[in-house]
This record gives sequence, structure tokens and C-alpha cells, in this order.
Amino acid sequence: MRAAVCTRAGGPEVLEVRELPVPAVREGWSLVRVRGAGLNRSELRTRQGHSPSVVFPRVLGIECVGELVASTDPRLAEGSTVAAVMGEMGRAFDGGYAEFALLPNDLLMPVRTSLPWETLAALPETYLTAQGALDALDVARGERLLIRGGTSSVGMAAASIAAALGVETAATTRRPHKAAALAADHVLVDDGGPLTIAAWPDGPDRVLDLVGRSTALDSLRLVRPGGTVCVAGSLSGWLIPAFEPIAMIPTGTRLTAFHSDTLRGAAGAAVLQRVVDQVEAGVHRPHVDRVVSLDEIAEAHRHMEDDQATGKVVLVP
Repeated sequence: MRAAVCTRAGGPEVLEVRELPVPAVREGWSLVRVRGAGLNRSELRTRQGHSPSVVFPRVLGIECVGELVASTDPRLAEGSTVAAVMGEMGRAFDGGYAEFALLPNDLLMPVRTSLPWETLAALPETYLTAQGALDALDVARGERLLIRGGTSSVGMAAASIAAALGVETAATTRRPHKAAALAADHVLVDDGGPLTIAAWPDGPDRVLDLVGRSTALDSLRLVRPGGTVCVAGSLSGWLIPAFEPIAMIPTGTRLTAFHSDTLRGAAGAAVLQRVVDQVEAGVHRPHVDRVVSLDEIAEAHRHMEDDQATGKVVLVP
């Protein structure tokens, strides 16, 4: 099989397309023919060497969709359409940047769908993260939601889900030329300074912060008294330096987080099926920035690393 192998930590050039043996099936693991895999910024960080547990060479990819070609899972027949996310995919074992992936059965999520592979591949990590984060925020109809990192794939998915819930949304982008792509009630260009929302002088009720390190403290300042901030992304990095909760979290304001590993496997299957059904019904329209082949994987990483993507980059091996 062909696979994109991260040979060592470094720039996009360390991704090499190689011929590898198709993995041998073993108890508790099933073989998936990968039909599509969404690309994620966490894979950039792993490639850059910021995931200390990862041993190279490694086939990256924390998610994929495809067909079961050899199943050891009594729940799933060979030929079934499945998705998988997280659970150390592309980190402790080889992930979705390949024609085949050997995956633990407890990661497999069966999917009933007629969507094209490139559309289905744009959904699992992105929409499960968006839905899970909005659930963590407990956002409700009529509330005001600020999405920081609005042109990321998760940000665009969250805006779509929130709109369907009847939530008023504002979304940020650091790049003015991307503003037109934001399907939000209010579009804000974030210049790196303290953010203001003229339409909401009292602040948003909820903030979904997908930028993370550089914006989380400002989000805590901005949310209305008693509101909630959920950090569910790390577009600017993982760690908030010198974070002092008592000094930096306003009294009564709630700070929470969401990690997509929460909705993997059986826990995520029903949520993902609901998302797929809504996409098929036209409720959500996932934004695919571009579809790439294995031979284009290094350029795709460069495209994401330069913040050129608006929405999801999808690999179809």
C-alpha cells in the first residue's frame, strides 16, 4: 500500500510517500480501506516534533473514513462504512495518511450514508469537536455565541450547528480576506489586541475559543458576567504562560474545555450519524477547502501551516 510517512520531526518535506506492507489483522483490530482522511493542525504539531510520545517514522492522521475489509468486530460486517478518530491514531500507531489503516475496534464508528467520500471525510473530527464543545458550553436558543478561530474547520462547523439551534453568532478571523467565508451574524477581524463586539456591549453569553493560548484570557475578559468560555482548540499553541486561575478568571465566569477523544468510538457514533443525517438533509454544509492526494500531502501541510486554509483540507488516498 502507499502511505505518507513522517520520517522525522521537521518541516513538510519530512513527509514521504512510501510503499508499505498492508497491516496484518490481529485480535481486537480491524483493517479499513481508507477512502478519505481529514487533515488537522495537531498533525502539524506532531510532524514538527511537539508530541514527545511519538516515535518516528510514523504514518500520521488522527481520523479517517472508509470501508472495513477485514473485521474482527462482531458488531461490524466486512464492507461496512466506518469512521474513526483519535485514540492515539497517527501517534501510538499508524493513522489515516495511507490506503489502509489497522485500527482498534473500539475506535470504529459505523456510518449509514450516501455522501461522497471527500464530504464524509470532512466530518468526524471537525463536527464531533464542534458539537461536543457546544454541548460543553450548554449553548441554547436565543443566546449569543462568540467563536474565536471562525475560519478553522471546527469554527465553521460550530457556526453551522449554532445557527441551526437558533443561536446568534459572532466569529473572528485574523485574515480580512477570509471574512466573506464566515456564515455568522457578526464577523470580526482579530488584530491580536483586546477584542470588542459593538453589537454586544454586555459581551457574549458563551465563547468557543479555538485559538487557545493567545486569546483565552481575553475571552474570559470578554464574556458576560456569569458566562462560559470553552477552550477546544489550540491554533496558537497548547500552553497559557503563567496562568493564574484566581487572578485571571473573573468571579462567576466559568471556564471549561472539550477534547474530541471524549466522542470517539461508540460514544461518538450516534452523534456522528446525526451530523451525517443533517448534512444529507442540507442543514449543515461542510466547507472543504481542498481535496489532496498522497502525493500532495507535503504541500497540503504547508498550506495549513501558512494559515491559508479556510475550512477542511481532505486527503483522498
